[in-house]
Amino acid sequence: MDAQGRGRADNIDPADQWVLNPNTGEYELRLSPSAAQPPVPGPRRPSSRDGSGAAGGRERQPETGQSRQSPRARGAEVPAPRSARRRNAEPEAPQGRRAARRPVKKKSKAKKVLLWTGGSMAFVLVAVTAAGYLYIKHLNDNITSVSDDGAGTGGFSKDEAINILLIGTDKRTGKGNEGYGDSGSVGHADTTILLHLSKDRSNATALSIPRDLIVDVPDCPTQQADGSQKVIPGSQGVRFNKSLGQDDRTPSCTMRTVTELTGIKPDDFMVADFNAVKTLTEAVDGVEVCLAKDIDDPDSHLKLSKGTHNISGEQALAFVRTRHSVGFGGDLSRIGLQQQFLGALMRKLKGNSTLSSPTKMVKLAEAGTKALTVDDKLDSITKLKDLGLELGKLNPKNLTFTTVPVVDNPAEKVHSTVVLNESKAPSVFEAIRNDVSFTDVKKKQKAAKNAQAARLKGSKAPASDVRVRILNGGAAPGSAQAVLNWLQNDEGVTKSENSGNSPAPLSRTTLEYAPDQAAQARRLAAIMGLSGAAMKPGKSVTNSQGLPAMTLTLGKDFKGAGVSLTPPTKAPDVDKSTADKVKCAG
Repeated sequence: MDAQGRGRADNIDPADQWVLNPNTGEYELRLSPSAAQPPVPGPRRPSSRDGSGAAGGRERQPETGQSRQSPRARGAEVPAPRSARRRNAEPEAPQGRRAARRPVKKKSKAKKVLLWTGGSMAFVLVAVTAAGYLYIKHLNDNITSVSDDGAGTGGFSKDEAINILLIGTDKRTGKGNEGYGDSGSVGHADTTILLHLSKDRSNATALSIPRDLIVDVPDCPTQQADGSQKVIPGSQGVRFNKSLGQDDRTPSCTMRTVTELTGIKPDDFMVADFNAVKTLTEAVDGVEVCLAKDIDDPDSHLKLSKGTHNISGEQALAFVRTRHSVGFGGDLSRIGLQQQFLGALMRKLKGNSTLSSPTKMVKLAEAGTKALTVDDKLDSITKLKDLGLELGKLNPKNLTFTTVPVVDNPAEKVHSTVVLNESKAPSVFEAIRNDVSFTDVKKKQKAAKNAQAARLKGSKAPASDVRVRILNGGAAPGSAQAVLNWLQNDEGVTKSENSGNSPAPLSRTTLEYAPDQAAQARRLAAIMGLSGAAMKPGKSVTNSQGLPAMTLTLGKDFKGAGVSLTPPTKAPDVDKSTADKVKCAG
């Protein structure tokens, strides 16, 4: 019977009481230091206590009774019990006094707090993660999306220029909105802005399209509730605002109308009603606007004195709707107010007071997801976040607001509608299509443009020496053959050939050439009307005759054989303002 059996083990593992003696090759009983123990049945073994009471001398082997020297007497060290080794040989009680029962070691208060806090934090993190997931799901459920019916590009791309169509409708849904004007409106395109964000995110252009502009609305294939498609017939010579709502037209019809008008295909659209203006401004605690005179407009319910004001909610809605008390009292005057409002909203969104406030960000997320209707390529909070990150790279001073150049409609005696200014509008559309900034170009952009221009400078080879392969990379079918015929028959580029379609479509026409073909490239660029940006120094390829040749790839921008492809390098001179400045309306 060992100490464990006698109930005095003091939390000692019974197996630890028998220890192998390396000198004898036998196990010996080693009890915890204590007062003298009752004899253990069997051969007598003196206890081997450490300290002053340690037994030494000789011990007798039980098998033979032969006396041999104790390992301790010889100075040999016997391994301590395993439990003692684990406890780093804790001090023993003095000999002659019964060992006190060792109390169970308690964790310190500091360790308790640390463990509790660590466990709680782990729980909190899990809870927050779960809550975050549920909140994201909640925001996703807030989003209303409708199909773009193939009218867009298929959604914006992070590495390309972005074109977003922003549509404000005059639909009177929502509390308190039925008292504004036509309470039965189906929701026309009352305010429309084409927002172009440059490829390098250094600048953007917000192009307002007047609601009273006379346009042609094309046929609109539209997805129905049952999944089928219905083609809504187009209309010729109607107000632009009828591209939405009229005859059950959806935002995809407005997208098609914008493409027909400008030649720019939007990537995505966002639709906002009256409630969006109210809730978004309330979420950011108002935006700052400025008036050059007192305004009291009973139609829009705007009553503000001259000067600067922080507006939100109903007052913000009245501000963007008023027109009779500013400018000439028409829609073009109201566009100026709307542009000022959007600039103020952008400044507020970019301000630290908004971005650093979790409460405001949550309010903004709630308001934005509830107030906006988006196309089905922007139907999740993740996609909206990605778009927001791209827009967030823009400095407000490089966001230019301008309006489609128009003139009064000559067909009307009382000018209630407008038509395109054919001498100015095409150049505005072309500048946006070609990603030209309407603000001052940065130094690094100027350096890049200078490098592109340098490619066109230098000697030009004779047309008869130009050797080129022509590929179709997104132009209309048959374009490569049409260019080949034109180059050979009209321009004397006889060493040219049609090499079919390119491996991948390109948005812009390019000419790739080796360094020793620079003179040939400059000649072909002059013939084709290519800009320096279209010229891509690289390597030559082998044509069908096994000779080195350049590669001309016709992109989606190709307009036809003989039509110049030199894009504008400078924006046209039009009325404009930037989002970093407050321009008082009056």
